[in-house]
Amino acid sequence: MKRVIRQYLRLSALLLGVFFILLVYFLLIHSSLRNEKAVSLYVYPNDTKEEVLKTIQTLTHTRNTRNLSRLFDRMGYEEPLPTGHFIVKKGMSDFKVARMLKAGIQTPIRLTFNNVRSVEQLAGRLSSQLMADSLSLLNCFTDTSWIKEAGFNENTYLCVFLPNTYEAWWNAEPEKIRSLLLREYNRFWNEERVAAAKKHKLTPAEAYTLASIVEEETNKRDELSKVAGLYLNRLATGMPLQADPTLKYVAGDLTLKRIRKGHMLIDSPYNTYKYAGLPPGPIRITSIRTIDAVLNAEKHTYIYMCAKADFSGYHAFASTYPEHRKNAIAYHKALNRRGILE
Repeated sequence: MKRVIRQYLRLSALLLGVFFILLVYFLLIHSSLRNEKAVSLYVYPNDTKEEVLKTIQTLTHTRNTRNLSRLFDRMGYEEPLPTGHFIVKKGMSDFKVARMLKAGIQTPIRLTFNNVRSVEQLAGRLSSQLMADSLSLLNCFTDTSWIKEAGFNENTYLCVFLPNTYEAWWNAEPEKIRSLLLREYNRFWNEERVAAAKKHKLTPAEAYTLASIVEEETNKRDELSKVAGLYLNRLATGMPLQADPTLKYVAGDLTLKRIRKGHMLIDSPYNTYKYAGLPPGPIRITSIRTIDAVLNAEKHTYIYMCAKADFSGYHAFASTYPEHRKNAIAYHKALNRRGILE
């Protein structure tokens, strides 16, 4: 009888142990968070475990994270914590979350920038998507030793920045982001694009520079290649570009609505009224669309253009000066009617 009781007690203890193990597995490993869709978790330098747990609780709408906290302790998830951008998938188990964070298994972000003119604006735009701050990015992008090593100068280094969507690590150092952009620049300028630029007697940097002027000249996509063709015609004949955007640039304000006569007198190599040929570098960060419009510029005989008097944003093009003069008079009369003074 006693033997039976002992066997019964052993069996009960075994079953209780198995039950306890299963309970621990369910609570600490198999239990899942409550989020109904994937969420992004960002772990910053100096974040504590408690702060990370609180963020997870908020993002996933989980009532408590005690089980996850226990797993952190069991796995040795200690401070300083691995920084980075992590995706907590729908219904992800506590065990998988803890393992992901402990190992620092990040998910890259989609780094996007467009509609920025200056390197300062670029640094600000990127810093809003990265862990790096805007000042460190700006210092990195304007580092003279890097610019020289990459084959650029203080006027042409803007050519590296091609507005697009890139895949990057959220906690990447500024130098890594810079290397990524340079790598994509070299990939962009493949044999086909270099050959297209050469047909227009342009280097890649010169094509980018011309595109920067075209992009400031018109915001109409269907007009980009026509404007590019006009400037190429001027370059081919030795005629000054006389591009108003370059005067806005030397005046320090690309948003000027009307060019004044004093702007044309500013002594700057970027003043294309005063100096023939292309300026020494781009006047803004320029889109891929506009660069390709330059490389595939429309062939025509236009050498003059003027904003249309209907303020549609389009230009009136002309091959002769008398025709252009007529268009210009109509536009200036429209400006005067609207009270936009010289």
